[in-house]
Amino acid sequence: MRKLDSVAEIRLLLKILDEAYSMKAWHGPNLKGSLRGVTAETAAWRPGVKRHNIWEIAIHAGYWKYAVRRSLTGEKRGSFVLSGSNWFRRPTQVSEQAWREDLQLLDTEHSKLREAVGRLRRGELELTPRGRKVSNATLIYGIACHDVYHAGQIQLLKRLHDVTV
Repeated sequence: MRKLDSVAEIRLLLKILDEAYSMKAWHGPNLKGSLRGVTAETAAWRPGVKRHNIWEIAIHAGYWKYAVRRSLTGEKRGSFVLSGSNWFRRPTQVSEQAWREDLQLLDTEHSKLREAVGRLRRGELELTPRGRKVSNATLIYGIACHDVYHAGQIQLLKRLHDVTV
């Protein structure tokens, strides 16, 4: 098998990121598709005590897009728009506007990640950032897998919500 050059590999990684997040893919709903049509009330519903809701999963996905971008660019830690890391207690208020704003945050973080991936130069995909155990390329396709995982989780939560409410 012929080895991909950096430009072709970056194009492929961008395609994988987009299919996992917002573009049509063979595997079914991507992350953005799984969130389409979800109301603030449904997003805030919890399947049980100490269980995450759809809203928290959406922000969690945005946070990890930020974390991967930060790792790729060397950006300062602690620069995410919300205080904390990984999981964020949501919602602070159940309103359609608050829900749309948090969905916009997810979209913004995806766009910023795409930009960072598109700016990578020859040889940077193979680099393992300081403090990480995997290469930049592995981080990038890993965040795409993360989106697909949570898209499936959201699909299940939507169905659970529909049968219990």
